[in-house]
Amino acid sequence: MPLQDKPATARAVIVMGVSGCGKTSVGEMLASRLGLPFVEGDVLHPQSNVAKMAAGTPLTDEDRWPWLTVIGERMADALARGEGIVVSCSALKKIYRDHLRAATAGRLSFVYLEGSRELLGRRMGARTGHFMPLTLLESQLATLEIPTGEPGVVTVSIDQPVEGIVADALDHLDA
Repeated sequence: MPLQDKPATARAVIVMGVSGCGKTSVGEMLASRLGLPFVEGDVLHPQSNVAKMAAGTPLTDEDRWPWLTVIGERMADALARGEGIVVSCSALKKIYRDHLRAATAGRLSFVYLEGSRELLGRRMGARTGHFMPLTLLESQLATLEIPTGEPGVVTVSIDQPVEGIVADALDHLDA
């Protein structure tokens, strides 16, 4: 039975990647297909982080740790209740992903949304109402440690419609 047709199980999935890759759109649709709640990770940032990013200042590790801890706690709470959850989170560094894995006792999968610098720039330039300016894309790409070869990570190209991205993610999560 394909994953999307199975009853929701206690699993945590993070849809990850740099800004502009489609974490929210993909996460919402993936959660719907899996029958799980979706949490937009950006809303869990402290206001100081949002203000810093809106001003075009990249976050530091020190800025990110409290945010990552809140995300980990949110996932751990869902799993402890026997519920699953899908969360959007950039999870740019391996150490961040390991922190989130530890918070979920390893019951975590990542969907890494991969795209070219040009495509990401076009997407960020076209969106409105988001606090993250296009100028921070370069710092995010410089910070990104691509998760190739890490356990529980599926990589999906964003050079396709959201429906195709989600279908690919589901196929790989099911494998």
